[in-house]
Amino acid sequence: MKLFDVYPLFDIEPVKAIGSRILDSEGNQYLDFYGGHAVISIGHSHPKYVKAITDQLNKIAFYSNSVIISLQQEVAEKLGRLSGYPEYNLFLCNSGAEANENALKLASFTNKRSKVIAFKEAFHGRTSGAVACTDNPSIIAPFNANHQVEFINRFDLNAARASIENGDVTAVIIEGIQGVGGIYVPEPGFLEELHAICKQHGTFLILDEIQSGYGRSGKFFAHQYSSVKPDIITVAKGMGNGFPIGGVLISPVFEAKFGMLGTTFGGNHLACAAAKAVLDVIEDENLVRNAAVVGEYLIERSKNLKGLKETRGIGLMVGLEFEFDITQLRQDMLFNHKIFTGYSGKKTLRLLPPLSINKNDVDLLIGALEAILSKE
Repeated sequence: MKLFDVYPLFDIEPVKAIGSRILDSEGNQYLDFYGGHAVISIGHSHPKYVKAITDQLNKIAFYSNSVIISLQQEVAEKLGRLSGYPEYNLFLCNSGAEANENALKLASFTNKRSKVIAFKEAFHGRTSGAVACTDNPSIIAPFNANHQVEFINRFDLNAARASIENGDVTAVIIEGIQGVGGIYVPEPGFLEELHAICKQHGTFLILDEIQSGYGRSGKFFAHQYSSVKPDIITVAKGMGNGFPIGGVLISPVFEAKFGMLGTTFGGNHLACAAAKAVLDVIEDENLVRNAAVVGEYLIERSKNLKGLKETRGIGLMVGLEFEFDITQLRQDMLFNHKIFTGYSGKKTLRLLPPLSINKNDVDLLIGALEAILSKE
């Protein structure tokens, strides 16, 4: 049997990683400025994280949600306190797509509507409802295309208002920072007005913080640069630092009923041990503050890069849009300068490093970019 060939692969095999450094099978060391799609929040192989998972594995790795798993409540209490949402409830699942799927389902269960508003160039996942809310026809099968989803232009408040006023929209789903679409940050005033319109018409606001949450923006959630308290918040990626886990933070306005939502693996012992360790490290090492400080330094240092059209983002979720196709630039960064980066479209370099990254690492990144761009 062979693997189903759906991923273009770099000819690199990581075999070990510590902090912001990755070692491959050939003994090369790389600086990680992508974190495996923003998953690595507290740094690779953090000793507290490794110990927590190891200790839990030596006790019990898994049992279903038919029994008490006290670690779930520990995660919920700490997540509520650190995020500023202690009054919300937590549903644990396995991934960001699953978190969004359950968020959409919960909204529809509650107001009995089926239409969803999403934004152009959004990415919300690859399960049925989540991919239907993703603005990328190439990954939407005919089976997924039957959901009632209306895409409106990015941050177009008037279009959102006109649609919501029809009274048939169950939820508006929006990313705290649009990631795959190019690192676009919604203005606080836009989110505040959007939420007010939703409230007026019985529509729920879902904040997808799967990539932008868990301190990446310099606040625990990116939407917290505004005064908005969404009805539902979805999380995943940085939540487990590589261990698969996702979650839905649910406003008290929603009433839970047995059987409404469910999962086999969600909230298992190992996943919760990982999630609890991540929260412990974020708090103990003040990583949200570090993301704000180092992110500001990164954005400032990037502004004079040759050929740069625009720098977008906040904290350690940064997009550098150039005036040219960056395919070769990324290749040079990876193979000649040993630095992992990401991309959004053909011209935007996407930077999502571990939250523990420091200013010296930023200097290495900028130095490598300057060296490459000076040859253009």
